[in-house]
Amino acid sequence: MDSMMFLGFSLDAWITIVTVLGMFSILLFTKLRSDIVFLGAIGVLYVTGVLDTKEAFSGFSGTSVITVGVLFVVVAGLMHTGVLQCIVKLLLGTPNSYSKAVTRLMLPVAVLSSFLSNTTVVALFVNIVKIWSKKLGISPSKLLIPLSYASGMGGVCTLIGTPPNLIISGLYEEQTGTAMNILTTTIPGLFCLAIGVLSVIAMRKLLPDRKAPESEFESTGEYTVELQVPSDNKHIGQTLGEAGLYHVKGGSLIEQYHFDNMPSPISEDEPIMGGDHLVYAGQIDELIDLAWSHGLVSANHHVFSLDEIDKKRKLRTAYVTFGSNLIGTRMADNGFGEKNDIIIVAISRHGHRIKEVPRQVVLQAGDTLLLLLPPHMNMSALEKDPNLHFFDSEDVPNIGTGTIVSTVIMIAMVALSALGVLPLLHCAFLAAAAMLICRCCNVEQAMRAINWEILMVFAGSAVLGVAIQKTGIAEWLANGILDVCGTNPLVVMTAVCFVGTFITEFISNTAAGAMFFPIMYEAAEKLGYDPFPFLVALMVSVSSSFATPIGSPTHMLVYGPGGYRFSDFMRIGLLMNIIILAANILIVNIVYPLTPIQ
Repeated sequence: MDSMMFLGFSLDAWITIVTVLGMFSILLFTKLRSDIVFLGAIGVLYVTGVLDTKEAFSGFSGTSVITVGVLFVVVAGLMHTGVLQCIVKLLLGTPNSYSKAVTRLMLPVAVLSSFLSNTTVVALFVNIVKIWSKKLGISPSKLLIPLSYASGMGGVCTLIGTPPNLIISGLYEEQTGTAMNILTTTIPGLFCLAIGVLSVIAMRKLLPDRKAPESEFESTGEYTVELQVPSDNKHIGQTLGEAGLYHVKGGSLIEQYHFDNMPSPISEDEPIMGGDHLVYAGQIDELIDLAWSHGLVSANHHVFSLDEIDKKRKLRTAYVTFGSNLIGTRMADNGFGEKNDIIIVAISRHGHRIKEVPRQVVLQAGDTLLLLLPPHMNMSALEKDPNLHFFDSEDVPNIGTGTIVSTVIMIAMVALSALGVLPLLHCAFLAAAAMLICRCCNVEQAMRAINWEILMVFAGSAVLGVAIQKTGIAEWLANGILDVCGTNPLVVMTAVCFVGTFITEFISNTAAGAMFFPIMYEAAEKLGYDPFPFLVALMVSVSSSFATPIGSPTHMLVYGPGGYRFSDFMRIGLLMNIIILAANILIVNIVYPLTPIQ
């Protein structure tokens, strides 16, 4: 097929272009899982013969992908022994100004993100920051965006801190046979972090001052609960007044629906029928007691037995994630409550509780939900559901000798790799084995910690990079950039990094890194320069997504809890993108001067 040319490209190249554009369009405009989309793209490239068997599945056997998978086990050990919680307790403190609070927050988050998954660190800190902000008298929205920014900027400080660093360094090793040091990006990353912290402090007025969504849940007892009268209820045939369901302790009856789903007049003399829906507003604990004492059940679905109600149910808060299948639906219709045995109690949007009946509210991304759960419910499956993110995690680590042991294992892993004693993959395997042997985590916890979706995206991204390079697209793009930017290496580096920063606002930074690696590598070689500093700059740029909440998974983690709007990220994020890009180009060229190829 390579001999067939059209508009300067071979048929293989056109298939790759259409596949990549189609894949990004699907990721942007549909709710399909990203791992399925990447797997489908690999399948197209393989079936059409663009890639042979070895090339199509090279991503799954690449050292960088295996390293990421093994590092999930190391992170599990650190999480379950409470290392992160100890660091938080020691470092946050009680600063007396916003500038000090931002510094005390962003620096430890960045350090942790240099060695751990960014999403893991942010997920841990979200609830802590909410509590901490109340103590300091600062709106959580003033701290949660800096929290997310810090995790991204900290991630670029080491090769293991963020997936693009691993994939770019892995591709560089395949091309040159030379492995990058684990601390290759440390100085550029720290410099950009320092500039980032100062920029956030300087631009603090661009950060929104919003109420935390769950503060509406805390500041009022007026929760709305919808209950149902089972067909075997003893009060059927009585009036609301006779049954004691009109005047109730700690709340009031606001709506009643009979079998025809039409609201009935609210009066003491209204009769009670089997299947009636009664909507109360009031104190949640009193309303649960009312349901228990009067034999009412959850109105999530039609039930006919008293056995369903349980006064020991517990409250949890969660928010609707971007891309969730719940967006645009009502809990009354989507079956989510019935499937997971949960009751929706209240909904908050942009910091304000919605007064409508919760089950009838059409859900939006970022909505914060107050949910009532069974007392002994296994949360592990529900917390992995991509439709909701629970930000009041129940996981309580065991802090003790294991905390010290897991810390020592982590430090030893980084030191051995940084000093060149062992390759990074060897160090990661040894650290993972040590975590299991020393019981920092068990096998089940370790396996549960491995995010297979991320690994699939990671492997798929590497394969896309191979296709872009093999079909000549990378060379064509590199030539196009040189035609526009000339032969000045600094201008070319800046141009590619600028486009990379923009693209990563809309696609995963892993995909952006794999896509731009061959372009940057080709451009550097055509200019006659060592690609190494160009690739270091690329690592920083594809992880510098500040302007949209969909630009990073960590942004999505703070979007709901912060009560943010989409535009909140753009106001400060666009300036942050430019500032960090300039800092990135400056420091990389100081630390790694451009060197002509001999």
